[in-house]
Amino acid sequence: MIIKSIELNNFRIYKGYHKIDLSINDKENIVIISGKNGFGKTTFLMSLVWCLYGRQMCDVDEIYRREIENNGNYKKYIRNSLNHTASEEGSTTFSVAITFSNVTTIPEVTCNELKLTRTYYTEGSQDENLEILIDGMESELVEEIGKEIFIRDFIMPKEIAKFFFFDAEKIVSLAEIHTEEQQKELSRAYVEVLGIKQYQDLKEDLEGYLNKLKEETASYKDRTELERIGIDIKEKRDENAELQKQLQDLQENSSLLRYNISLLEEKLIKKGNIITEEEFNELRNRKEDLVKRVDNLQSELKTYFEIIPFAMTGELLMEVLEQVSNERKFINGSYDKDKAEEVSSKIIDELINIEKPNNFQISYDVQQFYVENFKLLLKKYLGVEERQKEEIVDIIHNYSESEAADLRQFANNIKISFKEKLNTIHVDFIRAKNELNEINKKVRLAEEKSEDALAKADREQKKEYQNVYDKLQQLIGVKRQNIQDNDNFILQQTKNANSISEKLELSKGNLAIGEEVGKTIQVLKSFIETFKREKAESLEKRIEEGLAMLLHKRELVKKVEIKIIGDVVDINLKSDKDKYLNKDTFSKGEQQMYATVLLKGLVDESNISFPVFIDSPMQKFDVDHSNSIVRYFYPKVSDQVIIFPLLKKEMTEDEYNLLLPNVSKTYLIRNKNNVSSFHNVEKKEDLFRVFEKEYQNANEF
Repeated sequence: MIIKSIELNNFRIYKGYHKIDLSINDKENIVIISGKNGFGKTTFLMSLVWCLYGRQMCDVDEIYRREIENNGNYKKYIRNSLNHTASEEGSTTFSVAITFSNVTTIPEVTCNELKLTRTYYTEGSQDENLEILIDGMESELVEEIGKEIFIRDFIMPKEIAKFFFFDAEKIVSLAEIHTEEQQKELSRAYVEVLGIKQYQDLKEDLEGYLNKLKEETASYKDRTELERIGIDIKEKRDENAELQKQLQDLQENSSLLRYNISLLEEKLIKKGNIITEEEFNELRNRKEDLVKRVDNLQSELKTYFEIIPFAMTGELLMEVLEQVSNERKFINGSYDKDKAEEVSSKIIDELINIEKPNNFQISYDVQQFYVENFKLLLKKYLGVEERQKEEIVDIIHNYSESEAADLRQFANNIKISFKEKLNTIHVDFIRAKNELNEINKKVRLAEEKSEDALAKADREQKKEYQNVYDKLQQLIGVKRQNIQDNDNFILQQTKNANSISEKLELSKGNLAIGEEVGKTIQVLKSFIETFKREKAESLEKRIEEGLAMLLHKRELVKKVEIKIIGDVVDINLKSDKDKYLNKDTFSKGEQQMYATVLLKGLVDESNISFPVFIDSPMQKFDVDHSNSIVRYFYPKVSDQVIIFPLLKKEMTEDEYNLLLPNVSKTYLIRNKNNVSSFHNVEKKEDLFRVFEKEYQNANEF
């Protein structure tokens, strides 16, 4: 899938209608879009994310979440995207359209061209409209599953968009994982981008289908219990859907209040004339970082507090772990036995039925002798014979492979690092909380220096807003806890339903299909574990090769170790002495290089055909690193690559010349009377010459 063109209409600095052609060919897969600071490079990138995800754009990148919060809420943030001059002239709508070609991701649908158009209305009853056309026509498939879901399922899941829309300077965040919540969030994205989730979802769907088949033979008591569980689960899911809507409204109101509080703070501090506006902005930015840090640490502390009872009963936990491990060995052994029987029977049947030469005779006794010994040898070399001698294990917990792995990780964390980690989190929490209190104290003292009547009224207004904001935060906390409680209830009830279903037998009518589904589930379980291991090994190799190619200090990282346990993906780097390396000790350039290599590895492993957009290229890189990135990364990271460099600062002419054989189109963003537009530099070799001619008086250069 490549992007053929993008159309902007009255979007921010792009007044009126603007269309840019991004079509490429196989050898020349790179498009360069450059312009002076403030001319609209980052705005252009933001327009694409908004077109694809609308109000969910905050889930793609933290920068959008922060911008939305700083503007009050999504509605206020996006309304400001209507070009101001166009608004003054009476326009009330703006839009962004993306046209895709080479679309092969929609099953059973022929599609030469796919066009998305998102429009926002600043007046009237309708806020936002999304139109999706397949070869110029509306599609029943799109209407059936929903437009937003269609984008996430068949174009790009928002959870992994961050790997395709990225700021080359800010991708160091991939190397800076400090909290468990950050690791979980990235792990969810890794599992999605590596393609693991689709197989996990398929397995769960098949398990649900098998349970439905078994339910037909349930007794009145079991059927009644299963129906009750089903009703309870549906009620909780419906309740969570409503809670999520309420939570979204509360968060938007909360963001707007925080925005108004911030404006009043700034106003009062200016009147007090104690600290400068620059100092206030530094305090405010630090406060935002600390609030988020405190929230993350608070969540981690809560998680660890919940673990304390397990730590106190460590021996019992280890007994449970041993039982679960023995159960998995026994279950896998039984499956291997059945599989060996099935395979040996099929091979023997085919051998017996192979047409023999006319003069070749085998007696029944000889045939049976080899048949029986073939079965024994197959069991021996598959290891089934030894497992058959093991004693029968009572199945108590019946954990899946991934659940057993989660339990092992959980027990190991408690055994190895629980106490130290809990203490570290607690110390960090107290330190962050104290610094936050100090900042609040400085702001309060600065506010109190403004003494006139208007300042007093502003302080009262701010106090009112703060009280409402605090109450909203408490309510948000309650809603989140309710959602978590419901999720836990659903999980427990699902396990209860599975426990009942597993004891049921299939009816005669469903026996054949049920057995096939059961075998498929077992094959999928085994496949998922193998797939995870292979993906981990393949990604390890890609990262190792990338680092060896790009890093100056080739001895810095000798081995990459990736573990995928359940839904948690842990990526570690090792030195030549097999010691784990702390990525926080890397220079910013080394962190960016590692994150860049990781990103390319993930994109390669994903097999997702989607353009890669790169803002601020070559930031933090020295000359050699930049040359390596230009030679080995940008031309190969995707079939279509769109780069937004600030020429001479984020990309030199020498670097551009290295990239030139792969460049398809070049554009300069021009700005006249505060209106930006795209200028196609037809001869790509002339890009820097045209740039220098147009911007020779720019202060930056």
